[in-house]
Amino acid sequence: MPDVSVRLAGAADRPVVERLWLMFSHDMSEFVGRLPHADGTFRSDRLHKAFLEPDWAPYLLTSGDSPAGFAFVRGLSSPTRVLNSFFVVRGARRTGIGLRAVQEVVAMHPGPWEVAFQEANDSAVRFWRRVATEIAGEAWSQERRPVPGRPDVPPDVWISFNTPAH
Repeated sequence: MPDVSVRLAGAADRPVVERLWLMFSHDMSEFVGRLPHADGTFRSDRLHKAFLEPDWAPYLLTSGDSPAGFAFVRGLSSPTRVLNSFFVVRGARRTGIGLRAVQEVVAMHPGPWEVAFQEANDSAVRFWRRVATEIAGEAWSQERRPVPGRPDVPPDVWISFNTPAH
């Protein structure tokens, strides 16, 4: 199993995270029905918030010297943190990197957590249920919530769990 390193992304990491964001957005376009803008980029408001908003934190995932993905956390000062965006490059998927990265990120911010994903994304469904079980045992829940401002798309699935303080 390859090693994964998780660290808070700084300004110098932003270009790498922006390129990873394009890969993430491309992958997600299959499930949310979005095409890129005329310049080939995708909606990036969450990317910008992750680096600029005080209640957000962007994490860069690396394997050796290579970027392997990212995790954006929001709600740092809220009772419940949200893993807002999570991405592992295709070449690192199904290696255990994703699970270990999520475990590290949530351990940095103990307490209640929520993660949303699209039910049509079978890989995400399996992954997030496994993550919740690994972190919280059977003490997690799942519910469907409408996507704000998008009545044309199916509801997101939200998983909720707690991570204990160490």
